[in-house]
This record gives sequence, C-alpha cells and structure tokens, in this order.
Amino acid sequence: MGEPRHTPADRTLEALGLAVAPREDPLVYPGVWPAESGLLDGDRLLPLTRRTFPGRVPVLAIGSNASPAQLRHKMRQYELSSPIPLVKVRDTGLEIGVSAHVSALGYVSASPFRAPGHTRELFITWLDPAQLAAIDASEGVTRPSGAYDRVPLPPTGFRVEPESADSGEPGEPLGGVHLYVNRHGVLQDGAGTPREHPGERRLLTELLAESTGLRKLFGSTPEEFVSRARGDLRLCAEGTRLFAREGRTTASGLEKYVRGQQTGSPGTGASLSPPWT
Repeated sequence: MGEPRHTPADRTLEALGLAVAPREDPLVYPGVWPAESGLLDGDRLLPLTRRTFPGRVPVLAIGSNASPAQLRHKMRQYELSSPIPLVKVRDTGLEIGVSAHVSALGYVSASPFRAPGHTRELFITWLDPAQLAAIDASEGVTRPSGAYDRVPLPPTGFRVEPESADSGEPGEPLGGVHLYVNRHGVLQDGAGTPREHPGERRLLTELLAESTGLRKLFGSTPEEFVSRARGDLRLCAEGTRLFAREGRTTASGLEKYVRGQQTGSPGTGASLSPPWT
C-alpha cells in the first residue's frame, strides 16, 4: 500500500498539532516544535526541499521561536505574511537554559548557555530583513531594557549542521548563524551550573517550590504564576530582581560574544516595539 496523499488541509498547523502559541497559553511554553524541517506559510507548514536560503539570516531557535504557532503570532503582530523556512539542525556547543527574567507574556523563557561538546537537535529560522527586525523587536533587542541581545555565533567551539534535504542526516556546517542571549544571564541549579529548561509547567512548579519570595509575588501554582505575571510589567520586573537577590542567576558563558544593539536592517528595527518582552 502506498503512502497517503497529503491535501493542503493536512498541512495546517491545527492538523499537525502545532497550532497553540505560548503567547496565547503560557503554560505550553516553548510550544510544540515540528517533527521535521518545513516552510511556515500562513497557517500551514509545508514540505521544504532546500536547507539554505541566500539573502536571509539564519537564526538558531532556542525556545518558542521554533514553534510555528509562536512565529505565526509574532508575524501577524507586525502584519508580515512572507513564509519562514524552519530547518532542523544538529547543534554542538549549546544547551537550552532558563532566562533569568520573568516575561510579561506570563512565562519564564529559555535562553542558551555554553555547553562545550554537547550536541542536540534544534531549528534554524531563515529570516528576511523585515522578519528579522520583527523577531528582534519581540525579543527586546531594539530596546536598552529588553531581555535579549542577538549575537553572531562564533565558529570556534560551536557547530551548526543543517540536516540534508535528501537523507535527513547532518550536512556541512553552517556559518553566519545568530542567536538570542539573555542580558540577565540564566538561572542556575543551586550548584552554580546553568539550569536546563524542562518545559514551563514543570519549571514553574520547581521554582515556586524553591522560593518563598517567588510564591509571595506570584502565588503557589503555575496557573497563579501565569495569571499574575501576564501583562504586569512591574511585578515581572520585581520577579527578575528577586532571581538576582536570591543568587539564582549565573552567566551563560556567551556574554563575551554580545556586540550590543542590533536591528534587522538599518533604520527598521528601532521602529518596531512590542507591548511586552
């Protein structure tokens, strides 16, 4: 029996189980990632026959930027409709940590930390100038008080290998990759080692159990945390300061690569300003 034929409806985010954005439901953060490379085109994730896209910037997705629903949400916010290629890669030298800040979107997000020799699967988003400016703005790159800077990943100590379009096996290393690094550092595990992000519900359960101060601010359950944090910039800033006061933060090991303010293209990024970071 042959493989079933796919109709356009089969490729909708809803049909693929990829439709819920963390911006809409914070406890699903970082959102559902695709099983394979694809082209996000509106409400659909289409098959992708290429793995590199000259003229676009490859950006390593550490958290919800690998969620098609989250990307769709961000692009709609800035009224952008051009497709975004998402390419599965094998990354060496990084791991997914926990940002040392509370987002007014209602969650504690992910941020990379240096992990020499460590290898894992991630996704690259290939962004055109307008898309890059929009994602920069959504991450706070264009504002001094924003949570993230976008940095070029150096070639030494890091390796990003896109999967082959034919075999699915890792191909030639990719240069010119960027990623978002948290300006506040990352949370540590109690022994000084960067903490890995286990998914939002589990993370918030653990953080609240560990900190009386955090419970006073945000309640005792993940649901209470999200409800109180969402949209409350003052409370989220206090939660971020609490992480530092309690000694929960540590360096990601990527700070030395930060070059400062960046935008998608000259004169575009600074004009894009999201309601929250």
